[in-house]
Amino acid sequence: MISVEHIVHAGGLPLLGLIIYAEVGLFLGFFLPGDTLLITAGIYAHEGHLPILGVIVVCAIAAVLGDNTAYWIGRRLGPAVFKKPDGLIFRRDHIETSEKFFEKYGAKTLLVSHFLPIVRTFTPLLAGVGSMPYRRFLTFNIIGDTLWAILVSLLGYYVGSRIPNIDNYILAIIVFAVVASSGPTIVHAIRLHRRKNK
Repeated sequence: MISVEHIVHAGGLPLLGLIIYAEVGLFLGFFLPGDTLLITAGIYAHEGHLPILGVIVVCAIAAVLGDNTAYWIGRRLGPAVFKKPDGLIFRRDHIETSEKFFEKYGAKTLLVSHFLPIVRTFTPLLAGVGSMPYRRFLTFNIIGDTLWAILVSLLGYYVGSRIPNIDNYILAIIVFAVVASSGPTIVHAIRLHRRKNK
């Protein structure tokens, strides 16, 4: 897992933004967990290592840019995306999980996808493949990414304000954040797997 402390000291906000962008824009969500990073950045902001407003603005912009990159990749490649063989990043079951979620909730998925790890990595791609009108995509995308950046970073900031000597518990908080953010997606994936096997 990437050390947020290293990010703060080595690159600050620019590096934080680059990692948030890469999560979806470069399909690296499985290696670069945005929720965990943003919660921890919020905690570090409370400790005075980062400006909380800067964290929110940079992460919101980076998330929008990353999602737009994925959208246009999907728009250009179209159905060919679904013909790719399983690899480290592009796995058919991940695509199917995101696709079913997207089919069920449509554009609303863009409002909540950042809170669902696997779904958020592929939702913008699927929106592009499905030729969702760009203006509609951009509207929902900006709202969703901005809400995600505000809520998750402020959650980290709040946690940092409530726990004395928070630096001593940062690892435990990161583990909890990973489990909490991955839980809904894991449950959904298990349900899909069980339906297939029936």
